[in-house]
Amino acid sequence: MRVLFSDDREDPSLSALDRDEVESLATLTLAGEGFPDALEVSIVLIDEAPMTVLNGTHMGESGPTDVLSFPLESLSPGVAPEPVDGGPTLLIGDIFICPAVVAGNAAKTGVAFRDEMALMIVHGLLHLLGYDHVVDSEAEQMEQRERDLLAKVGRVRP
Repeated sequence: MRVLFSDDREDPSLSALDRDEVESLATLTLAGEGFPDALEVSIVLIDEAPMTVLNGTHMGESGPTDVLSFPLESLSPGVAPEPVDGGPTLLIGDIFICPAVVAGNAAKTGVAFRDEMALMIVHGLLHLLGYDHVVDSEAEQMEQRERDLLAKVGRVRP
């Protein structure tokens, strides 16, 4: 698996998870969902201004949000594509995370910032893999999967 990680913030003074932690969480999530090694995903940390633009343009919402996922494949939860020997790398999509918004959410809910960042990585990846939370039953399935995956790295969600 190839995780393309970049921190595109102008002021990265608010520390986020480091590259190794991001790659580890991504690998754990993708492997846990049965995805093949021939896979690529992009995870980008951005500031509030570019997140506001993405949120408005793609979601029709005002202001910044914590995480946005842009899938390149139409996938179903829990259904990994069959790997093709010698086939191309499966590009599943891009995830944008705004640590400033994540920090605010963590403070509001009394959760450690690093735990909330870990959740955003797993949450964003699950969206790329076809999970959603619009319908209550789907939200419960997604939230349970998040808790299961985060527990594997010692991060507990209430």
